[in-house]
Amino acid sequence: MSQDRLIIFDTTLRDGEQSPGASMTKDEKVRIARALEKMRVDVIEAGFPIASVGDFEAVKAVADTIKESRVCGLARALEADIDRAGEALKEANAARIHTFIATSPVHMERKLRMSPDQVVEQAVWAVKRARKFTDDVEFSAEDAGRSELDFLCRIFEAVIDAGATTINVPDTVGYNLPSQFGDTMRHLLERIPNADKAIFSVHCHNDLGLAVANSLSAVMNGARQVECTINGLGERAGNAALEEIVMAVRTRQDKFPCDTTLDTTQIVNCSKLVSNITGFPVQPNKAIVGANAFAHESGIHQDGVLKHRETYEIMRAEDVGWTQNRMVLGKHSGRNAFRSRLEELGIDLGSEAELNAAFARFKDLADKKHEVFDDDLQALVTEKGIEAENERIRLVALRVVSETGEVPNADVTLSIDGQERSVSAEGSGPVDAAYRAIEALVESGADLKLYSVNNITSGTDSQGEVTVRLEKGGRLVNGQGADTDIVIASAKAYINGCNKLLAPAERAHPQVGDV
Repeated sequence: MSQDRLIIFDTTLRDGEQSPGASMTKDEKVRIARALEKMRVDVIEAGFPIASVGDFEAVKAVADTIKESRVCGLARALEADIDRAGEALKEANAARIHTFIATSPVHMERKLRMSPDQVVEQAVWAVKRARKFTDDVEFSAEDAGRSELDFLCRIFEAVIDAGATTINVPDTVGYNLPSQFGDTMRHLLERIPNADKAIFSVHCHNDLGLAVANSLSAVMNGARQVECTINGLGERAGNAALEEIVMAVRTRQDKFPCDTTLDTTQIVNCSKLVSNITGFPVQPNKAIVGANAFAHESGIHQDGVLKHRETYEIMRAEDVGWTQNRMVLGKHSGRNAFRSRLEELGIDLGSEAELNAAFARFKDLADKKHEVFDDDLQALVTEKGIEAENERIRLVALRVVSETGEVPNADVTLSIDGQERSVSAEGSGPVDAAYRAIEALVESGADLKLYSVNNITSGTDSQGEVTVRLEKGGRLVNGQGADTDIVIASAKAYINGCNKLLAPAERAHPQVGDV
């Protein structure tokens, strides 16, 4: 049997960003895109250019930067959307426009208020319009998982004739079961006369926990592109996880007649980068990229692995990028060694001044820790990158007192627009006291929707990474901070979130449409 290529379409920067609080800045999108390119992802969906000026600029920046992967922009089947996507992708080395319209009865009747004939006509028009900008056009039938098979056959045949080169079959609300979804893919390929003129793709959501299973079932039945995200990031229950799709296909080559061309050794690094930037931690028992994915606690398992690894491991940890992950540098290490390790991690600071500033922060961290790990570096770079974007508020000093039987107290000094101000506040704990003091000075009026603490590495001298989610007037932002002192990390995270709220809200949340 000939081995087909399975195309990996990563939508972390678009659909993954629709997870509440996961919005990314332009620079963060470029950084993740570079990591995806290093992993040799085939297609990177960079965003929804029509959503806002900020999203347009982010897609354009990714398109201008990435050279090895194809860069894609999403567009509804509307003239303004398609033209905006074409403009954002104009300088891309390889561009794709991904246009969509809903095809399920409930969407056509209740949302679009269009007849099936009108939907087909609009879809054909959209594909032809997109072809004016690029020969690579993808068409998606939104809510295909609940659409009538006859109508899917009709609209897919029409858009292929119009020039669509990829046909995407999304299970938009995660409704399908694996056998059902596989049957749908098989019937589409058998019944559509010109199916051989396009690549068939799947895009599965995880509402019932079946996104990966449904995607793999579709691949077994002829799909040759899978749309997925790093860590399964996405709105509601998320999307199909890239790492699980890729490693399932790679590990079970006895069953799959296809394989990807990804460099799987980059998976863990990419996972940690996305988690770090978005503030969405990976659960320890998460397949492939969780901290416990290759851990063996049981004595029986340990004995078996020591005797022969394959007794309890179906893949090698190093094949997906798990290593000792240790940077053996300290306060006596030089700038060149520091620069080299950043390059190995795919971190590009852009200028010599930014490198020098990062090196100074590394030295400060090395004074507090005997060993600096790769994860520490990711957090250090990410945290400072966010601060630099709109640092109107800066932490100058923090002193907390917390003892048994006494009410915790915090003294905080902030620099706000260049002026230093100080205040004291009490709280139910040291973090609560610090937050009350910060809020008394900043007066953001935001609601704290999430407070999450994770240790970046192991040991009592580990940096703590704090993520907060703030909401004000319907706007959600993530704040992040890292420090070996968890209270300081907490204060940094809250201030980071307040800085984001003070920034102009030029970017609407990307959840304008869902595929």
